[in-house]
Amino acid sequence: MRIITSPSEAQPGETVVIRSHGVGDNVYAELEERGISYSDGTCPFVRRIHDIVRRKSSEGCDVIIIGNKDHSEIIGIAGSCKTEPIILEDEGQLSDYLLKNYENSPKTIAIVVQTTYNKNRWKLCREIAAQYSRCEVFDTICSATSDKQKEAAALAAESDIMLVVGGKHSSNTKKLFEICHNICPRTYLLENSSEINAIEMLKGFSDMGDIRVGITAGASTPAHIIKEVYNQMSEKLQNMDEDFNFEEAINASLKRLHNGDRVKGYITAVNNTEAIVDIGAKQTGYVSLDELTDDPSQKVSDVVSVGDEVEFIVLKVNDAEGYVTLSKKKVDAKAGFDKIVKAKEENTVLDGVVTDVVKGGVLAVVNGINGIKIFIPASQATARRDEKLDDLKKKEVKFKIIEVNEVKEKAVGSIKAVLSAEKEEAKKKFWENVKVGDVFKGEVKSLTSYGAFVDLGGIDGMVHISELSWNRIKNPAEVVSVGDVLEVYVKDLDEEANRISLGYKKAEDDPFVKFTNEFAVGDVADVKVVSITPFGAFAQIIPGIDGLIHISQISDKRVANVKDVLSIGDTVKAKITEIDTEKKRISLSIRAVLEEGASEEAAE
Repeated sequence: MRIITSPSEAQPGETVVIRSHGVGDNVYAELEERGISYSDGTCPFVRRIHDIVRRKSSEGCDVIIIGNKDHSEIIGIAGSCKTEPIILEDEGQLSDYLLKNYENSPKTIAIVVQTTYNKNRWKLCREIAAQYSRCEVFDTICSATSDKQKEAAALAAESDIMLVVGGKHSSNTKKLFEICHNICPRTYLLENSSEINAIEMLKGFSDMGDIRVGITAGASTPAHIIKEVYNQMSEKLQNMDEDFNFEEAINASLKRLHNGDRVKGYITAVNNTEAIVDIGAKQTGYVSLDELTDDPSQKVSDVVSVGDEVEFIVLKVNDAEGYVTLSKKKVDAKAGFDKIVKAKEENTVLDGVVTDVVKGGVLAVVNGINGIKIFIPASQATARRDEKLDDLKKKEVKFKIIEVNEVKEKAVGSIKAVLSAEKEEAKKKFWENVKVGDVFKGEVKSLTSYGAFVDLGGIDGMVHISELSWNRIKNPAEVVSVGDVLEVYVKDLDEEANRISLGYKKAEDDPFVKFTNEFAVGDVADVKVVSITPFGAFAQIIPGIDGLIHISQISDKRVANVKDVLSIGDTVKAKITEIDTEKKRISLSIRAVLEEGASEEAAE
């Protein structure tokens, strides 16, 4: 491994590692352009700041970054801005800048802070920004950094000597030193064990056994350097007091951890992505949201709170980085699976949420049972095969357990079994109470060429095409669509055939009723020719009502061919000569109108 400062320094075949401080967008672009493979080790907390400044600058906000302008992290953050950011070092510079530039400005400002910034100074910056209504402040100090600063301060308050191990140019190490030195004057910043000057450090102490020595280290300090420091310190103290073994005291206070160990710990901090756990070891415990719960609707704070004592299983021990990855789900899984087995035996209906759509079906979690996902095959996930599995994602569902494998601790569920049972129960209740004439509101579930099927609440009825409209239609889709809610009434029932005929047309909407209310025999109306036959023409009087003009009634002269006199679309005056209410037939006459007109002219 070697260090480079720009992608141009990489040799063919080499892989570039981007360190945790991150880099600007221009570096990624150059790596892609040169075809250089790379591994991105940018800290997730830092990457979050990059995403924030990239988004807010794209939205037109001014971006202010609080931190050291020469620090690699700040340089990378600034490189992710779409516009030129403003970099300020402390609360004084922030106050002056906002007063000068944003006192009366309508512009929105987004403010972020270096992950390793001093928490107390950041608090002052936030108080200043709060005076400006258009300041949007993002609290981007790394929780691990702030927790370590808090823990180091507590340790310094209890110690006679504090050793801060880390690079003298490391920002977070220097901040740890400042915090500890303000509390414990005998605080020393060491890069390695060779810098221990025990004579100077222990000057003035008469009893070595009563000395309390605290050790903390910067985030990037390798574990072997920390170990060398306390080994050397132990040796120095032993030379001065054979009765006190510093290394044994350190090791005795820390438990050894291995993958798969079951441990109890106290929650010390909670953020959006994880919880931080004190497990009584030299490493800090971290448990991600994914290892706390499978419920996508839950946040970390919904599962654990600061101060909770929780049992975990160790997933991974990283001595070099000083952390342990933990899982609560695995602890919950065993207890949860026992409940799943019981639900299968008792045929219990479970409530849960679909979390994933996978090959062949979906995965769901059971409300109140963490750590277990139930596989529901596609054939058991929906009531009908044409329904999409993607529509189930993140939805609350009810299902039964239909199969369990206790050896592999896996289970298979069925949503369809619950839906089918509910449908059968609904059918039973429906047939017990329904009668002809009952009115329902139901959703159109499907359409055919001959009608529409409507869900009446667990059972479907059909509205025949002739019942959908008083007008002549060729397809039900001309009137209704799937998903429409219709008010229908029961026309006929056949329980043996499980058939329900529904009506949708209302008597008051009958065009013939409307016609008879407005017109009578002898009335003259403007009618529109809609079709022509050899024996006459049909003309629309009002929408839905046509009358026949017989060929003998088209003119006051003899007509051999209807088309010689009338065309479809013509509007003519015709007299209503007959209304057959039983057969709903109407006779019209143009000839009668013409003859009456001729008589009036003759009379004049």
